[in-house]
Amino acid sequence: MAYVKTGIEILLDRRSGPVFDGKTGLITNRSAVTSDLTPSFDALLEAGVNITSLFAPEHGITGQAADGEHIASFVDEKTGIPVYSLYGTSKKPAPKMLAGVDVLLFDIQDVGARFYTFLYTMAYAMEASAGAGKPFIVLDRPNPIGGMSIEGPVLDPEFSSFVGLYPVPVRYGMTIGEFAGMINKEFGIGAELTVVPLSGWKREMWFNETGLPWVPPSPAMPSLEAAEVYPGACLLEGTNVSEGRGTAMPFQTTGAPWIDGSKLADELNQANLPGIHFNPANFTPLSSKYTGQECSGVFWQVTDRDKFLPVMTGVKVIEAIRRLQPKEFEFRKTGADGRCFFDLLAGTDRLRLDIESGRSAEEIAAGWEDGIREFCAVRRRCLLY
Repeated sequence: MAYVKTGIEILLDRRSGPVFDGKTGLITNRSAVTSDLTPSFDALLEAGVNITSLFAPEHGITGQAADGEHIASFVDEKTGIPVYSLYGTSKKPAPKMLAGVDVLLFDIQDVGARFYTFLYTMAYAMEASAGAGKPFIVLDRPNPIGGMSIEGPVLDPEFSSFVGLYPVPVRYGMTIGEFAGMINKEFGIGAELTVVPLSGWKREMWFNETGLPWVPPSPAMPSLEAAEVYPGACLLEGTNVSEGRGTAMPFQTTGAPWIDGSKLADELNQANLPGIHFNPANFTPLSSKYTGQECSGVFWQVTDRDKFLPVMTGVKVIEAIRRLQPKEFEFRKTGADGRCFFDLLAGTDRLRLDIESGRSAEEIAAGWEDGIREFCAVRRRCLLY
């Protein structure tokens, strides 16, 4: 088993730099821990860092609030430090929030998929730090699903939103520090950015090969197995099919009251998709879609994660459900801003239109290659490992 040192541990080893010289604002949640599970916040305070403000992304500073639930600002009772919400009335730090800090420090575990909102909490905070002329430091963490595979449609800027701001594919194969460097340089943020790099991490590593503990970064990401399927299974959020929220196996479980799980599993397994087997599953969500209703569907059993293509598989699942249940299946046609939520997740309306026109998942995936090739040329300039 390899042992990877994260950015927080490298920073604490160095004990030098702007974090130790002035007032620090920390953007974090419960996923930010040292290898012995000490929260980064506590470890920094113990090291003498003067943290004057905390900033909370989606799901809050504890990482336990529900998907999409607005987070309120408050004052931490134990320390008296203000905790500013970056997932409430504003998603970008206001100038008054930065008035008492000299440097912004970011430490949150990502999951390696474009629609995970922590990426854009970071992006907006970088924009705010650039506007205020204050340094921004990212403590790097491993991409849990590896740093090699690139998959999915590249986002069309017309479909930019808080589940995708930049023209990158769904699975982008970068650490959050590399991603920060890319958006800062290639997409014009222009912050005074420093990435504290990982030690011992290799691009082909999956999270369970790093020696680091898994701490769920959000309620519906309880395990690495959920993260493995998330780049494809999350597309179901843009439909009227349950993606398994409210169950013990979110994203690994897919279904609805009107689906025949055995029939769907047979249909999907006959497609011989690489690295995946589907088992029939019955479940009753305790929250989210179909709360309290028995659903039938499938469980995603990854058999070879190096061969598994999660985004194409997600498209195949949607394609199969739509074909088997044409009267019941629907795309979610309105998001919070009036746009089609499925299109925002996909980063384009092309994916939905291709599915509706009857194109196969394999044909659709082949159409991503030109965009991925262009993205990889940009990505290559920004890799740290």
